[in-house]
Amino acid sequence: MKIKSQKDFFSGLMFMGVGIAFAWGATTYNVGEGARMGPGYFPLMLGIVMAILGGAITFKALVVETVGGDKVGKWAWKPLCYIIGANLAFGVLLGGLPSINVPAMGMIIAIYALTILSSLAGERFNLKDVLILATILSAGSYLAFIVLLKLQIQVWPSFITG
Repeated sequence: MKIKSQKDFFSGLMFMGVGIAFAWGATTYNVGEGARMGPGYFPLMLGIVMAILGGAITFKALVVETVGGDKVGKWAWKPLCYIIGANLAFGVLLGGLPSINVPAMGMIIAIYALTILSSLAGERFNLKDVLILATILSAGSYLAFIVLLKLQIQVWPSFITG
Protein backbone atom coordinates (compact mmCIF):
# COMPACT_ATOMS: atom_id res chain seq x y z
CA MET A 1 0.00 0.00 0.00
CA LYS A 2 1.31 3.45 -0.91
CA ILE A 3 1.46 6.31 1.61
CA LYS A 4 -0.29 9.27 0.01
CA SER A 5 0.57 11.83 2.72
CA GLN A 6 3.71 11.20 4.75
CA LYS A 7 3.02 14.03 7.23
CA ASP A 8 -0.44 12.72 8.07
CA PHE A 9 0.80 9.13 8.20
CA PHE A 10 3.55 9.82 10.74
CA SER A 11 1.31 12.21 12.71
CA GLY A 12 -1.29 9.46 12.97
CA LEU A 13 1.34 6.96 14.13
CA MET A 14 2.49 9.45 16.77
CA PHE A 15 -1.08 9.96 18.01
CA MET A 16 -1.63 6.20 18.16
CA GLY A 17 1.65 5.67 20.04
CA VAL A 18 0.94 8.36 22.64
CA GLY A 19 -2.67 7.22 23.00
CA ILE A 20 -1.70 3.60 23.55
CA ALA A 21 0.98 4.65 26.06
CA PHE A 22 -1.54 6.76 28.01
CA ALA A 23 -4.13 3.99 27.99
CA TRP A 24 -1.58 1.39 29.05
CA GLY A 25 -0.24 3.62 31.83
CA ALA A 26 -3.76 4.31 33.06
CA THR A 27 -4.38 0.62 33.67
CA THR A 28 -1.96 0.74 36.62
CA TYR A 29 -4.50 2.92 38.45
CA ASN A 30 -7.99 2.03 39.60
CA VAL A 31 -10.15 2.74 36.53
CA GLY A 32 -13.56 2.32 38.09
CA GLU A 33 -16.65 2.70 35.91
CA GLY A 34 -18.72 5.49 34.40
CA ALA A 35 -20.76 6.13 37.55
CA ARG A 36 -17.77 5.87 39.92
CA MET A 37 -14.68 6.95 38.04
CA GLY A 38 -11.29 6.13 39.48
CA PRO A 39 -8.04 8.03 38.94
CA GLY A 40 -7.24 5.98 35.83
CA TYR A 41 -10.56 6.51 34.07
CA PHE A 42 -9.84 9.84 32.36
CA PRO A 43 -6.31 8.94 31.16
CA LEU A 44 -7.64 5.62 29.85
CA MET A 45 -10.47 7.26 27.91
CA LEU A 46 -8.15 10.02 26.65
CA GLY A 47 -5.64 7.41 25.47
CA ILE A 48 -8.34 5.43 23.67
CA VAL A 49 -9.70 8.55 21.94
CA MET A 50 -6.17 9.60 20.91
CA ALA A 51 -5.44 6.13 19.51
CA ILE A 52 -8.71 6.12 17.54
CA LEU A 53 -7.99 9.62 16.23
CA GLY A 54 -4.49 8.51 15.23
CA GLY A 55 -5.92 5.49 13.45
CA ALA A 56 -8.31 7.71 11.50
CA ILE A 57 -5.51 10.10 10.51
CA THR A 58 -3.27 7.21 9.45
CA PHE A 59 -6.09 5.64 7.43
CA LYS A 60 -6.78 8.97 5.71
CA ALA A 61 -3.08 9.29 4.84
CA LEU A 62 -3.20 5.91 3.14
CA VAL A 63 -6.46 6.50 1.24
CA VAL A 64 -6.88 10.19 0.37
CA GLU A 65 -4.54 11.57 -2.28
CA THR A 66 -2.96 14.95 -1.47
CA VAL A 67 -1.33 17.43 -3.83
CA GLY A 68 2.43 16.91 -3.88
CA GLY A 69 2.27 13.96 -1.51
CA ASP A 70 3.13 16.02 1.62
CA LYS A 71 6.67 14.72 2.04
CA VAL A 72 8.27 14.79 5.47
CA GLY A 73 11.08 17.33 5.44
CA LYS A 74 14.39 17.38 7.26
CA TRP A 75 14.43 17.39 11.05
CA ALA A 76 14.75 20.84 12.59
CA TRP A 77 17.54 19.95 14.98
CA LYS A 78 18.29 23.46 16.28
CA PRO A 79 14.73 24.20 17.52
CA LEU A 80 14.36 20.66 18.86
CA CYS A 81 17.55 20.92 20.93
CA TYR A 82 16.74 24.40 22.23
CA ILE A 83 13.19 23.48 23.28
CA ILE A 84 14.23 20.25 25.01
CA GLY A 85 17.22 22.00 26.60
CA ALA A 86 15.02 24.86 27.83
CA ASN A 87 12.64 22.42 29.52
CA LEU A 88 15.53 20.54 31.13
CA ALA A 89 17.05 23.81 32.35
CA PHE A 90 13.67 24.84 33.78
CA GLY A 91 13.41 21.61 35.75
CA VAL A 92 16.97 21.82 37.06
CA LEU A 93 16.68 25.49 37.99
CA LEU A 94 13.28 25.05 39.64
CA GLY A 95 14.14 22.05 41.78
CA GLY A 96 17.93 21.94 41.75
CA LEU A 97 20.08 18.89 41.17
CA PRO A 98 21.43 17.72 44.54
CA SER A 99 23.50 14.90 43.04
CA ILE A 100 25.89 17.45 41.52
CA ASN A 101 25.33 20.20 44.11
CA VAL A 102 23.21 22.50 41.93
CA PRO A 103 20.87 24.44 44.23
CA ALA A 104 17.28 25.24 43.40
CA MET A 105 17.12 28.73 41.91
CA GLY A 106 13.37 29.24 42.23
CA MET A 107 10.43 29.75 39.92
CA ILE A 108 11.24 33.26 38.66
CA ILE A 109 14.78 32.49 37.48
CA ALA A 110 13.62 29.17 36.02
CA ILE A 111 10.90 30.93 33.99
CA TYR A 112 13.36 33.53 32.70
CA ALA A 113 15.79 30.77 31.66
CA LEU A 114 13.01 28.77 30.00
CA THR A 115 11.77 31.79 28.06
CA ILE A 116 15.20 32.96 26.92
CA LEU A 117 16.46 29.50 25.90
CA SER A 118 13.28 28.51 24.08
CA SER A 119 13.16 31.81 22.20
CA LEU A 120 16.59 31.01 20.75
CA ALA A 121 14.88 28.23 18.79
CA GLY A 122 13.18 30.73 16.50
CA GLU A 123 14.57 32.41 13.44
CA ARG A 124 14.81 35.84 15.06
CA PHE A 125 15.72 36.79 18.61
CA ASN A 126 14.92 40.14 20.22
CA LEU A 127 16.17 40.27 23.82
CA LYS A 128 13.89 43.14 24.79
CA ASP A 129 10.76 41.29 23.63
CA VAL A 130 11.92 38.07 25.30
CA LEU A 131 12.55 39.82 28.63
CA ILE A 132 9.11 41.47 28.49
CA LEU A 133 7.52 38.07 27.82
CA ALA A 134 9.52 36.44 30.63
CA THR A 135 8.43 39.17 33.03
CA ILE A 136 4.77 38.74 32.12
CA LEU A 137 5.03 34.94 32.43
CA SER A 138 6.81 35.21 35.79
CA ALA A 139 4.26 37.65 37.19
CA GLY A 140 1.36 35.55 35.91
CA SER A 141 2.86 32.36 37.31
CA TYR A 142 3.48 34.01 40.67
CA LEU A 143 -0.09 35.27 40.77
CA ALA A 144 -1.61 31.95 39.70
CA PHE A 145 0.50 29.47 41.67
CA ILE A 146 1.69 31.35 44.74
CA VAL A 147 -1.08 33.88 45.41
CA LEU A 148 -4.24 32.19 44.12
CA LEU A 149 -3.46 28.47 44.49
CA LYS A 150 -1.18 28.97 47.50
CA LEU A 151 1.31 26.34 46.33
CA GLN A 152 4.55 25.95 48.25
CA ILE A 153 6.99 26.57 45.40
CA GLN A 154 10.36 28.20 45.96
CA VAL A 155 10.08 31.58 44.23
CA TRP A 156 13.63 32.93 44.60
CA PRO A 157 17.02 31.29 45.27
CA SER A 158 17.77 30.68 48.93
CA PHE A 159 20.79 33.03 48.85
CA ILE A 160 18.37 35.90 48.07
CA THR A 161 15.55 34.99 50.47
CA GLY A 162 17.79 33.76 53.28
